[in-house]
Amino acid sequence: MSVEGKVVLVTGGARGMGREIVKGFLKEGAKVIATDVSWAPSGVSNDTEDFFAEIKGNPNVLAATMDITIQAHVDFVYKQAMEKFGTIDAIICNGGTRQRDLFHETHGSVTILETEVNDWQRMFDTHVFGNLRVIKRFVQPMLEKGRGSIITSASGQIINAHPRATDTEKDGPGQRFGMSREGPYQPAKMALGAMSIYLAEELKPYNIAVNTMLPGHTATTGSDEQEKVRNEIRQRNSPSQTTFIPRRVRADNVVPLSLHLAEQTAEGISGRWIACMDYNEQNGFGGFETWGVAEDIAALQAAGRM
Repeated sequence: MSVEGKVVLVTGGARGMGREIVKGFLKEGAKVIATDVSWAPSGVSNDTEDFFAEIKGNPNVLAATMDITIQAHVDFVYKQAMEKFGTIDAIICNGGTRQRDLFHETHGSVTILETEVNDWQRMFDTHVFGNLRVIKRFVQPMLEKGRGSIITSASGQIINAHPRATDTEKDGPGQRFGMSREGPYQPAKMALGAMSIYLAEELKPYNIAVNTMLPGHTATTGSDEQEKVRNEIRQRNSPSQTTFIPRRVRADNVVPLSLHLAEQTAEGISGRWIACMDYNEQNGFGGFETWGVAEDIAALQAAGRM
């Protein structure tokens, strides 16, 4: 199987993992509908590249601005996509709101009691309701031809899908920071993953696969600033704690699994939650030594933790 010639929608395609997914599919010969709520670089870490300028002239790309919380935006881009490519073969729901988008001063590090109900409403409106809008609209060509693939993106940290991405005894004592100070983000991601399981069963008669990928602890947009705040909190809570060194992976750690799942139908892999780094290791794409952020690898090696 191959994604060559397939038409693939990627939401959240301007930066981070979405940008790497767009690049990966174009490299393999796919046609890509790349969308995001904004294409302007934010200027924070890992988001200084003008990706829109890079891809806008590519005949195999439809680069569009789309706010997945607004139905009219979704409908308009769907119309554009059908006019340009005529069909949809795969949907990759990567778009969403980051925790640090809501809590700028702490780069997303807040306790649940520090949040407001409207914070949860905004988070669920993108990750759950927004992705539902996208799926309901863009799945139509798949229903008609009786095949296709839908990929959602949850968070491996909430279920410890890849524990090496967080603290271990080898890395020194501490807490699993993916498990705290990330509500409402993590609960919204869990809800999206749960919705995907039900969708997989309901779309089985149409031969449409639905799977959820679980990225590793990824160095994506603003992650450097976020790690700085997290380290300050760790030091404040546990002054005697061994210096924590993150084990972040590059944003492109999601590409091999994305390509594999986009090839699936309900006759193949469907209804699964799959950790990207586990897939990479088990299928010969390498582990942390291959996908890890260079500065984290260097720091771990210097500390004798690798």
